[in-house]
Amino acid sequence: MSDVDASTPVRVGLVGAGPWAKMVHAPVLAAGPETQLAGVWARRIDAAERLATRYAAPSFASREELYANCDAVAFAVPPDVQADLATEAARAGKSVLLEKPIAGDLAGAKMLADAIDAAGVASMVVLSWRYSDVVRAFVEQARAGSWLGGRGVFVSGAFVGDSPFKTPWRLERGPLLDLGPHVLDLLDAALGPITSIAARGDVHGMVGVLCEHEGGAVSDAVLSANVPLSPHRAGVELFGGTGELSIDCVTAVGPEAFATMRTEFAEAVQASRSEPANGLGVRRGLHLQRLLADAEAQLLR
Repeated sequence: MSDVDASTPVRVGLVGAGPWAKMVHAPVLAAGPETQLAGVWARRIDAAERLATRYAAPSFASREELYANCDAVAFAVPPDVQADLATEAARAGKSVLLEKPIAGDLAGAKMLADAIDAAGVASMVVLSWRYSDVVRAFVEQARAGSWLGGRGVFVSGAFVGDSPFKTPWRLERGPLLDLGPHVLDLLDAALGPITSIAARGDVHGMVGVLCEHEGGAVSDAVLSANVPLSPHRAGVELFGGTGELSIDCVTAVGPEAFATMRTEFAEAVQASRSEPANGLGVRRGLHLQRLLADAEAQLLR
């Protein structure tokens, strides 16, 4: 059982001080009341200091100091870096809030999942769409329906111009690893577990993914971050005996989704659930990583 007092905010340390840490992690965790931003560590000490100061939190010169002053750790770093550092945090007894994908490769994802299970700490993945009330209502309705299949899309201009998401790991790995987790996760949640996947296209340009689901449904996803759209396009449509059901994830996901994520993460930390009640823990991340690894290998052949 957790030794975190359910009557006090969960102290969450932040690893990373880049754009996503500034836009989401730090302000969401600092807003509380379920959590408290306990401090920031980043490879660039000056960046950590600036971000921590903005929220009246300390910055730390080492991760060990951060761990000593928190109950849980949130990560806003590239996937391959996250796998190693989150494994370290779990082994130090700290619950972890993970970005997607949870690792740079399947081996790293397995290592991380095993470390979290062995440590008995809580985990949660920032699959931001899934914390929206509107998206959750869509999934519930989808699971009650009868569908032949569906399609998903996530097309944006995140890799062009002066976008803050134009980061080295995203440009290196392409839209599949960056945008794919959102779409594949939602298709999987709505239509049933994806059992096989086929990917085609340009790993750095436009990617098309065909999925077969347990139960016989089929779906496809189109992913690109090189199309200068404003606003971007993101969502899922389902078709079948029930008719048609769709969700626009651009309009469905807002600040309230991150507030829900904060609340549910705090609850998971206090209960020491490696797989939280919402099903969005490290094992969900590992399932998605297997799909991404298969699809990426096909694109790189």
